[in-house]
Amino acid sequence: KEDAHLDSSPSWPLGAFSEVVLGEEKATGRMFAIKCIPKKALRGKESSIENEIAVLRKIKHENIVALEDIYESSSHLYLIMELVSGGELFDRIVERGFYTEQDASTLIKQVLNAVNYLHTLGIVHRDLKPENLLYFSAQDESKIMISDFGLSKMEASDDVMSTACGTPGYVAPEVLAQKPYSKAVDCWSIGVIAYILLCGYPPFYDENDTKLFEQIVKADYEFDAPYWDDISDSAKDFISSLMQRDPEKRLTCDEALRHPWIAGDTALCKNIHESVSRQMKKNFAKSKWRQAFNATAVVRHMRRLHLSGADTFHCVGFVDRRRSQSSMLR
Repeated sequence: KEDAHLDSSPSWPLGAFSEVVLGEEKATGRMFAIKCIPKKALRGKESSIENEIAVLRKIKHENIVALEDIYESSSHLYLIMELVSGGELFDRIVERGFYTEQDASTLIKQVLNAVNYLHTLGIVHRDLKPENLLYFSAQDESKIMISDFGLSKMEASDDVMSTACGTPGYVAPEVLAQKPYSKAVDCWSIGVIAYILLCGYPPFYDENDTKLFEQIVKADYEFDAPYWDDISDSAKDFISSLMQRDPEKRLTCDEALRHPWIAGDTALCKNIHESVSRQMKKNFAKSKWRQAFNATAVVRHMRRLHLSGADTFHCVGFVDRRRSQSSMLR
Protein backbone atom coordinates (compact mmCIF):
# COMPACT_ATOMS: atom_id res chain seq x y z
CA LYS A 1 0.00 0.00 0.00
CA GLU A 2 1.17 3.55 -0.75
CA ASP A 3 0.64 4.78 2.81
CA ALA A 4 2.82 2.13 4.41
CA HIS A 5 6.48 1.23 4.25
CA LEU A 6 7.63 -2.35 4.72
CA ASP A 7 10.96 -2.83 6.41
CA SER A 8 11.90 -6.34 5.32
CA SER A 9 14.98 -6.46 7.52
CA PRO A 10 14.95 -7.52 10.24
CA SER A 11 12.33 -10.22 9.93
CA TRP A 12 11.51 -13.13 12.20
CA PRO A 13 10.09 -16.60 11.47
CA LEU A 14 6.64 -17.19 12.93
CA GLY A 15 5.29 -20.68 13.29
CA ALA A 16 5.28 -22.92 10.27
CA PHE A 17 4.09 -20.61 7.51
CA SER A 18 4.45 -16.89 8.25
CA GLU A 19 6.89 -14.21 9.33
CA VAL A 20 6.73 -10.79 10.93
CA VAL A 21 8.32 -7.58 9.70
CA LEU A 22 8.34 -4.06 11.07
CA GLY A 23 6.21 -1.62 9.11
CA GLU A 24 6.01 2.16 9.28
CA GLU A 25 2.93 4.19 8.38
CA LYS A 26 4.26 6.95 6.14
CA ALA A 27 1.76 9.62 7.18
CA THR A 28 2.35 9.29 10.91
CA GLY A 29 5.65 7.46 11.32
CA ARG A 30 3.87 4.97 13.56
CA MET A 31 5.41 1.51 13.68
CA PHE A 32 3.47 -1.72 13.39
CA ALA A 33 4.16 -5.44 13.42
CA ILE A 34 3.09 -6.93 10.10
CA LYS A 35 2.32 -10.63 10.00
CA CYS A 36 3.02 -11.80 6.44
CA ILE A 37 1.31 -15.02 5.42
CA PRO A 38 1.95 -16.60 1.99
CA LYS A 39 -1.36 -17.63 0.47
CA LYS A 40 0.10 -20.86 -0.88
CA ALA A 41 0.96 -21.85 2.69
CA LEU A 42 -2.66 -21.34 3.74
CA ARG A 43 -4.01 -24.16 1.62
CA GLY A 44 -5.69 -26.55 4.01
CA LYS A 45 -5.18 -24.12 6.90
CA GLU A 46 -7.72 -21.49 5.89
CA SER A 47 -9.97 -22.16 8.87
CA SER A 48 -7.13 -21.49 11.32
CA ILE A 49 -6.27 -18.03 10.02
CA GLU A 50 -9.95 -17.20 9.45
CA ASN A 51 -10.62 -18.04 13.09
CA GLU A 52 -7.73 -15.89 14.32
CA ILE A 53 -8.87 -12.94 12.21
CA ALA A 54 -12.50 -13.35 13.31
CA VAL A 55 -11.45 -13.29 16.95
CA LEU A 56 -9.09 -10.33 16.53
CA ARG A 57 -11.70 -8.29 14.66
CA LYS A 58 -14.13 -8.78 17.52
CA ILE A 59 -11.91 -7.60 20.37
CA LYS A 60 -10.65 -4.20 21.49
CA HIS A 61 -9.10 -3.99 24.94
CA GLU A 62 -6.22 -2.03 26.41
CA ASN A 63 -4.44 -5.22 27.50
CA ILE A 64 -4.84 -7.16 24.24
CA VAL A 65 -2.63 -6.75 21.16
CA ALA A 66 -4.86 -5.19 18.51
CA LEU A 67 -5.39 -6.08 14.87
CA GLU A 68 -5.19 -2.67 13.17
CA ASP A 69 -5.90 -3.62 9.57
CA ILE A 70 -5.69 -6.33 6.92
CA TYR A 71 -4.20 -6.04 3.44
CA GLU A 72 -4.09 -8.59 0.68
CA SER A 73 -1.89 -9.03 -2.38
CA SER A 74 -1.92 -11.67 -5.07
CA SER A 75 0.54 -13.75 -3.08
CA HIS A 76 0.22 -12.74 0.59
CA LEU A 77 -2.16 -11.85 3.39
CA TYR A 78 -0.90 -9.08 5.68
CA LEU A 79 -2.17 -8.65 9.25
CA ILE A 80 -1.23 -5.19 10.55
CA MET A 81 -0.79 -5.64 14.30
CA GLU A 82 -0.22 -3.18 17.13
CA LEU A 83 3.51 -3.12 17.90
CA VAL A 84 4.32 -4.37 21.38
CA SER A 85 7.99 -3.87 22.18
CA GLY A 86 8.48 -4.20 25.94
CA GLY A 87 9.52 -7.85 26.02
CA GLU A 88 8.27 -11.03 27.66
CA LEU A 89 6.93 -11.18 31.18
CA PHE A 90 9.56 -13.39 32.82
CA ASP A 91 12.47 -11.61 31.14
CA ARG A 92 11.36 -8.29 32.58
CA ILE A 93 10.90 -9.69 36.08
CA VAL A 94 14.40 -11.17 36.05
CA GLU A 95 15.87 -7.84 34.89
CA ARG A 96 14.30 -5.74 37.63
CA GLY A 97 15.84 -5.37 41.08
CA PHE A 98 12.72 -5.15 43.22
CA TYR A 99 9.66 -7.36 42.94
CA THR A 100 6.83 -8.11 45.36
CA GLU A 101 3.53 -9.93 45.72
CA GLN A 102 1.85 -6.61 45.02
CA ASP A 103 3.64 -6.44 41.66
CA ALA A 104 2.47 -9.97 40.84
CA SER A 105 -1.08 -9.09 41.90
CA THR A 106 -1.07 -6.04 39.61
CA LEU A 107 0.14 -8.16 36.69
CA ILE A 108 -2.46 -10.86 37.23
CA LYS A 109 -5.23 -8.27 37.63
CA GLN A 110 -4.47 -6.94 34.14
CA VAL A 111 -4.57 -10.46 32.72
CA LEU A 112 -7.84 -11.20 34.51
CA ASN A 113 -9.43 -8.00 33.20
CA ALA A 114 -8.46 -8.86 29.63
CA VAL A 115 -9.53 -12.50 29.82
CA ASN A 116 -12.77 -11.59 31.58
CA TYR A 117 -13.47 -9.26 28.65
CA LEU A 118 -12.81 -12.12 26.22
CA HIS A 119 -15.09 -14.43 28.15
CA THR A 120 -17.95 -11.90 28.08
CA LEU A 121 -17.64 -12.01 24.28
CA GLY A 122 -17.72 -15.80 24.30
CA ILE A 123 -14.03 -16.10 23.37
CA VAL A 124 -11.70 -18.61 25.02
CA HIS A 125 -7.97 -17.97 24.52
CA ARG A 126 -6.87 -21.58 25.21
CA ASP A 127 -3.14 -20.87 25.17
CA LEU A 128 -2.44 -18.46 28.01
CA LYS A 129 1.21 -18.71 29.04
CA PRO A 130 4.03 -16.32 29.96
CA GLU A 131 5.36 -16.20 26.39
CA ASN A 132 2.02 -14.73 25.32
CA LEU A 133 2.11 -12.02 28.01
CA LEU A 134 4.14 -9.07 26.78
CA TYR A 135 4.97 -5.61 28.05
CA PHE A 136 3.63 -2.84 25.84
CA SER A 137 6.81 -0.78 26.15
CA ALA A 138 10.16 -0.73 27.91
CA GLN A 139 8.90 1.73 30.52
CA ASP A 140 8.93 0.51 34.11
CA GLU A 141 5.18 1.00 34.55
CA SER A 142 4.25 -0.49 31.18
CA LYS A 143 1.00 -2.40 30.94
CA ILE A 144 0.81 -6.10 30.09
CA MET A 145 -0.61 -7.24 26.75
CA ILE A 146 -2.08 -10.61 25.78
CA SER A 147 -1.04 -11.85 22.36
CA ASP A 148 -1.28 -14.85 20.04
CA PHE A 149 -4.88 -15.78 19.35
CA GLY A 150 -4.04 -18.62 17.00
CA LEU A 151 -5.65 -21.19 19.32
CA SER A 152 -8.50 -19.03 20.59
CA LYS A 153 -12.08 -19.99 19.82
CA MET A 154 -15.54 -18.56 20.08
CA GLU A 155 -17.80 -20.73 22.19
CA ALA A 156 -20.42 -20.89 19.45
CA SER A 157 -18.05 -22.71 17.08
CA ASP A 158 -18.88 -26.37 16.49
CA ASP A 159 -15.57 -27.81 17.68
CA VAL A 160 -14.84 -25.28 20.37
CA MET A 161 -14.84 -27.18 23.59
CA SER A 162 -13.44 -30.56 22.65
CA THR A 163 -10.25 -29.95 20.64
CA ALA A 164 -7.14 -30.59 22.72
CA CYS A 165 -4.58 -27.85 22.30
CA GLY A 166 -2.29 -25.55 24.23
CA THR A 167 1.02 -25.90 26.00
CA PRO A 168 1.24 -28.87 28.42
CA GLY A 169 2.56 -27.05 31.49
CA TYR A 170 -0.28 -24.54 31.49
CA VAL A 171 -3.16 -26.60 30.17
CA ALA A 172 -6.08 -27.60 32.40
CA PRO A 173 -6.60 -31.25 33.42
CA GLU A 174 -9.83 -31.58 31.45
CA VAL A 175 -8.11 -30.48 28.24
CA LEU A 176 -5.24 -32.88 28.75
CA ALA A 177 -7.75 -35.69 29.24
CA GLN A 178 -9.63 -34.51 26.11
CA LYS A 179 -12.86 -34.06 28.00
CA PRO A 180 -15.39 -31.38 27.08
CA TYR A 181 -14.28 -28.07 28.54
CA SER A 182 -15.27 -24.44 28.95
CA LYS A 183 -13.73 -21.01 29.44
CA ALA A 184 -12.61 -22.30 32.85
CA VAL A 185 -9.48 -23.62 31.10
CA ASP A 186 -8.21 -20.03 30.86
CA CYS A 187 -8.73 -19.54 34.59
CA TRP A 188 -6.60 -22.62 35.32
CA SER A 189 -3.82 -21.23 33.13
CA ILE A 190 -3.93 -17.90 34.96
CA GLY A 191 -3.55 -19.82 38.22
CA VAL A 192 -0.45 -21.56 36.88
CA ILE A 193 1.03 -18.24 35.77
CA ALA A 194 0.30 -16.68 39.18
CA TYR A 195 1.99 -19.64 40.88
CA ILE A 196 5.16 -19.13 38.83
CA LEU A 197 5.13 -15.37 39.39
CA LEU A 198 5.40 -15.95 43.14
CA CYS A 199 8.08 -18.65 43.26
CA GLY A 200 9.81 -18.74 39.89
CA TYR A 201 9.21 -22.41 39.09
CA PRO A 202 6.26 -24.34 37.60
CA PRO A 203 3.72 -26.17 39.77
CA PHE A 204 4.14 -29.29 37.63
CA TYR A 205 7.47 -30.62 36.45
CA ASP A 206 9.05 -33.99 35.83
CA GLU A 207 11.75 -35.18 33.45
CA ASN A 208 9.42 -38.07 32.70
CA ASP A 209 6.56 -36.78 30.55
CA THR A 210 4.22 -39.53 31.69
CA LYS A 211 4.59 -38.43 35.30
CA LEU A 212 4.22 -34.78 34.28
CA PHE A 213 0.86 -35.45 32.62
CA GLU A 214 -0.25 -37.49 35.61
CA GLN A 215 0.59 -34.61 37.98
CA ILE A 216 -1.43 -32.16 35.92
CA VAL A 217 -4.53 -34.32 35.52
CA LYS A 218 -4.56 -34.95 39.29
CA ALA A 219 -3.80 -31.29 40.09
CA ASP A 220 -0.93 -32.59 42.20
CA TYR A 221 0.98 -29.47 43.24
CA GLU A 222 2.35 -28.06 46.51
CA PHE A 223 3.46 -24.75 48.00
CA ASP A 224 6.95 -25.96 48.83
CA ALA A 225 9.16 -24.64 51.62
CA PRO A 226 11.25 -22.55 51.71
CA TYR A 227 10.11 -20.90 48.47
CA TRP A 228 6.59 -20.22 49.70
CA ASP A 229 7.39 -19.43 53.33
CA ASP A 230 7.24 -15.67 52.76
CA ILE A 231 4.19 -15.74 50.50
CA SER A 232 0.84 -14.76 51.99
CA ASP A 233 -1.94 -17.24 52.72
CA SER A 234 -4.19 -15.02 50.61
CA ALA A 235 -1.97 -15.55 47.55
CA LYS A 236 -1.99 -19.30 48.09
CA ASP A 237 -5.78 -19.28 48.46
CA PHE A 238 -6.10 -17.28 45.24
CA ILE A 239 -3.98 -19.78 43.31
CA SER A 240 -5.73 -22.80 44.84
CA SER A 241 -9.10 -21.32 43.89
CA LEU A 242 -8.04 -21.10 40.24
CA MET A 243 -6.15 -24.39 40.10
CA GLN A 244 -9.09 -26.53 41.14
CA ARG A 245 -9.12 -29.89 39.39
CA ASP A 246 -12.90 -29.67 39.02
CA PRO A 247 -13.63 -26.80 36.60
CA GLU A 248 -17.01 -26.26 38.25
CA LYS A 249 -15.22 -25.32 41.49
CA ARG A 250 -12.74 -22.97 39.81
CA LEU A 251 -13.12 -19.22 40.22
CA THR A 252 -14.31 -17.42 37.11
CA CYS A 253 -12.32 -14.37 36.00
CA ASP A 254 -15.01 -12.11 37.42
CA GLU A 255 -14.87 -13.90 40.77
CA ALA A 256 -11.07 -13.87 40.76
CA LEU A 257 -11.10 -10.10 40.25
CA ARG A 258 -13.03 -9.81 43.52
CA HIS A 259 -10.61 -12.00 45.49
CA PRO A 260 -8.86 -10.09 48.33
CA TRP A 261 -5.43 -10.78 46.82
CA ILE A 262 -6.51 -8.87 43.69
CA ALA A 263 -9.15 -6.42 44.92
CA GLY A 264 -8.01 -6.00 48.52
CA ASP A 265 -4.78 -5.27 50.34
CA THR A 266 -3.62 -8.77 51.26
CA ALA A 267 -0.75 -8.93 48.73
CA LEU A 268 2.50 -8.41 50.62
CA CYS A 269 5.09 -5.74 49.78
CA LYS A 270 8.18 -7.76 50.78
CA ASN A 271 10.88 -7.94 48.10
CA ILE A 272 10.97 -11.51 46.72
CA HIS A 273 13.00 -10.70 43.61
CA GLU A 274 16.18 -12.58 44.54
CA SER A 275 14.45 -15.91 45.12
CA VAL A 276 11.96 -15.62 42.25
CA SER A 277 14.46 -14.44 39.64
CA ARG A 278 16.95 -17.15 40.62
CA GLN A 279 14.32 -19.84 40.15
CA MET A 280 13.07 -18.32 36.89
CA LYS A 281 16.57 -18.32 35.41
CA LYS A 282 17.10 -21.88 36.60
CA ASN A 283 13.79 -23.39 35.53
CA PHE A 284 12.84 -21.51 32.39
CA ALA A 285 16.15 -21.98 30.69
CA LYS A 286 14.82 -25.50 30.14
CA SER A 287 13.39 -25.77 26.67
CA LYS A 288 10.73 -28.27 27.77
CA TRP A 289 8.44 -25.53 29.04
CA ARG A 290 8.80 -23.56 25.82
CA GLN A 291 8.00 -26.40 23.44
CA ALA A 292 4.76 -28.00 22.37
CA PHE A 293 4.26 -31.75 22.16
CA ASN A 294 3.43 -33.52 18.93
CA ALA A 295 0.57 -35.98 18.72
CA THR A 296 2.74 -39.11 18.55
CA ALA A 297 4.62 -38.29 21.74
CA VAL A 298 1.48 -37.40 23.63
CA VAL A 299 -0.36 -40.55 22.57
CA ARG A 300 2.59 -42.67 23.64
CA HIS A 301 2.73 -41.08 27.07
CA MET A 302 -1.01 -41.18 27.54
CA ARG A 303 -1.09 -44.91 26.97
CA ARG A 304 1.52 -45.42 29.67
CA LEU A 305 -0.49 -43.64 32.31
CA HIS A 306 -2.28 -45.86 34.80
CA LEU A 307 -5.18 -43.78 35.99
CA SER A 308 -8.50 -45.14 37.12
CA GLY A 309 -12.05 -44.49 36.00
CA ALA A 310 -12.74 -40.94 34.87
CA ASP A 311 -9.04 -40.15 34.70
CA THR A 312 -8.52 -42.31 31.61
CA PHE A 313 -6.70 -40.42 28.87
CA HIS A 314 -7.66 -40.20 25.24
CA CYS A 315 -5.35 -39.28 22.37
CA VAL A 316 -4.29 -35.64 22.46
CA GLY A 317 -2.25 -33.66 19.94
CA PHE A 318 -0.77 -30.35 21.05
CA VAL A 319 -0.56 -27.76 18.35
CA ASP A 320 2.97 -26.53 17.64
CA ARG A 321 2.79 -22.83 18.42
CA ARG A 322 5.99 -20.80 18.63
CA ARG A 323 6.62 -17.53 20.37
CA SER A 324 4.22 -14.76 19.44
CA GLN A 325 5.04 -12.11 16.87
CA SER A 326 5.16 -9.30 19.38
CA SER A 327 7.73 -10.98 21.59
CA MET A 328 10.13 -11.01 18.67
CA LEU A 329 10.05 -7.23 18.36
CA ARG A 330 12.14 -6.34 21.37
